[in-house]
Amino acid sequence: MIDTAFLITAFVTMFVVIDPIGLAPLFVALTQGVPERRRRAIAMRACAIGMGILVVFALFGEAVLGFIGISMPAFRVAGGILLFLTALDMLFERRTKRREDQSEEEDGTDDPSVFPLAIPLISGPGSIASVILLTGQKPGVEGLALVLAITALVLGVCLGLFLASSVLERALGKTGITVVTRLLGMLLAALSVQFVLDGLNNFGLLPG
Repeated sequence: MIDTAFLITAFVTMFVVIDPIGLAPLFVALTQGVPERRRRAIAMRACAIGMGILVVFALFGEAVLGFIGISMPAFRVAGGILLFLTALDMLFERRTKRREDQSEEEDGTDDPSVFPLAIPLISGPGSIASVILLTGQKPGVEGLALVLAITALVLGVCLGLFLASSVLERALGKTGITVVTRLLGMLLAALSVQFVLDGLNNFGLLPG
């Protein structure tokens, strides 16, 4: 039986961390003046590379942690703290500014699909930590398949928004994008605290 609560948690976590809505206007900035056909190719390549990186960490991330002597509860606490810092950045707009700075490093003449779109905007520290945390939260083939399916779904949304990013930007406007980003930041803050509490509970530091 599919764990609906886990599916919802996984989707919200990956959606908020990757933040397709926040990435859409940056995609427009990075592909300004690019022909529509090439823009579509860049969008598809960026999402495919980002997905590939997240799949690798979902498959082998926990094994790598075990090899270097880091337990899942410890990683859960560290990952929760990292996601909480990301949430603070979203709430105070520091994340958007940092992403804009990263996008400005590209002069627009090269292909931005690998950098900065796939890395670090799609598959950055937050999303990598999230797939490892989620696969650790529900071990086994079923949990792995669910996390990968949810990640693929979120990146599918991301691709759709990339392809319709100019329309979305006009529809929401700067204020609309800011409001959505703040709301997603609040959700991520709550989820990150839950990750920390789960990690502390696994250590036996909390009752229940």
